[in-house]
Amino acid sequence: MQVVAVDIGGTHARFAIAEVENRRVVSLGPVMTQKTAEHASLQTAWQAFEAAHDGPLPRAAAISVASPITGDVIRLTNNPWVIRPSLIPERLNAETYTIINDFGAVGHAVAQLPSADFEHLCGPEEAGLPTEGVTTVCGPGTGLGVAQVFKHDGEYHVLSTEGGHMDYAPLDGIEDTFVRRLRKTFTRVSAERVVAGPGIIAIYETLAEMEGRAVPSRDDKTIWAEALDGTDSIALAALDRFCLALGSVAGDLALAHGAKAVVIAGGLGLRIKDKLLRSGFDQRFVAKGRFQSMMSKIPVKLITHPQPGLFGAAAAFAQEHQRTAS
Repeated sequence: MQVVAVDIGGTHARFAIAEVENRRVVSLGPVMTQKTAEHASLQTAWQAFEAAHDGPLPRAAAISVASPITGDVIRLTNNPWVIRPSLIPERLNAETYTIINDFGAVGHAVAQLPSADFEHLCGPEEAGLPTEGVTTVCGPGTGLGVAQVFKHDGEYHVLSTEGGHMDYAPLDGIEDTFVRRLRKTFTRVSAERVVAGPGIIAIYETLAEMEGRAVPSRDDKTIWAEALDGTDSIALAALDRFCLALGSVAGDLALAHGAKAVVIAGGLGLRIKDKLLRSGFDQRFVAKGRFQSMMSKIPVKLITHPQPGLFGAAAAFAQEHQRTAS
């Protein structure tokens, strides 16, 4: 069976044709990426994909959106589109559909992708993910996505969460300082205020102030670019600090979930892969006091599939609408 897989974020909407069978994704076709700002709605972006497609689209839709899935009106966090699930059959000509939170979709991708789509970061180096128990999935991007994948008796279930909004716990004086800086703006400092893309601004400005340097105001994209190409030493130090903070948060989530493994997801995770391996991320991940020995036994992996949101949306559709052949 073929299905139109869609992954909608704040800036881009991605489309592809997926083939699903026996509740699994068999293949994912070429991806078309569109800027959401250039389309009035999901319907017009869908029509643009249809116009570029050779022949009519499948009458099935698997849609991942960067928003909680509640009620009959879905308003995306960083995107003016409004999606009404009850109108999907009429507006998109889709007889069957699944609509899922974007990080719930990533959870489905984690559950179904082969071990070749994961890279070892720290902890025991095992070939695949556990076949029983919880795998924590977290990913820094514009925000901090968090999900759980629970496996038992050959089946899996995905739980979308808002774990990125738990309080951030600073571990040293430097982190105390940038949390105080953030608190002036946000009062309550959640994990995603630190370990999401925009969080690097406060880290950068704190480190520059500690060095006594006067720096011009920079947006997060500029700081990330300077950190990754090594042209600004403060930006590079901020990136190191970001990786340490991500290790702490990922460990907190694993501890809270009772996880047997952790997967770091998201495009930002891929961009900083090499930095994570050398940053002290692993030390911060296990630094949980009396539970340090237990934490050291948890494998942490990075998902490397280029389109986990699209793949996961199709996987969620297959789980909801298909039966396994006997």
